[in-house]
Amino acid sequence: MALDKPYKDIPGTIIFDADQSRKGYWLNQFCMSLMKADNRERFKRDQRAYLDEWPMSEEQKQAVIDMDLNRAMQLGGNIYFLAKIGATHGLSFQQMAGSMTGMTEEEYRAMMLAGGRSVEGNRHLGEDGSAQPQHQPQGHAGRKGH
Repeated sequence: MALDKPYKDIPGTIIFDADQSRKGYWLNQFCMSLMKADNRERFKRDQRAYLDEWPMSEEQKQAVIDMDLNRAMQLGGNIYFLAKIGATHGLSFQQMAGSMTGMTEEEYRAMMLAGGRSVEGNRHLGEDGSAQPQHQPQGHAGRKGH
């Protein structure tokens, strides 16, 4: 029996809970493998071959290849593990976060320095705030499995 998860109604947010952890176990293990320099080199040399060594779903592998971090999170990726993919490609966490919001690095930085997104219109799905799915680059995809 699934637990009641009222937090699933927060726009633009994927909570890494036990269900997400189970779903993304191998994806996150792959990410952790990138802590070793020789694994990073193997991955950069042939992403597909390296990914095929891991028992991840095809969707998870494609999200990694596409650097679609929003999709990878939907598929069970933990952002702190996924950051290792970006770092392997030479990206800062700020650059990755900006890409996840459809903003440039500079726009994302400015938004965060100004206090982040307003909670107005972003307390739950269905309001019209800037974090709502219809205003995000991934659109309504964040509602899959909702």
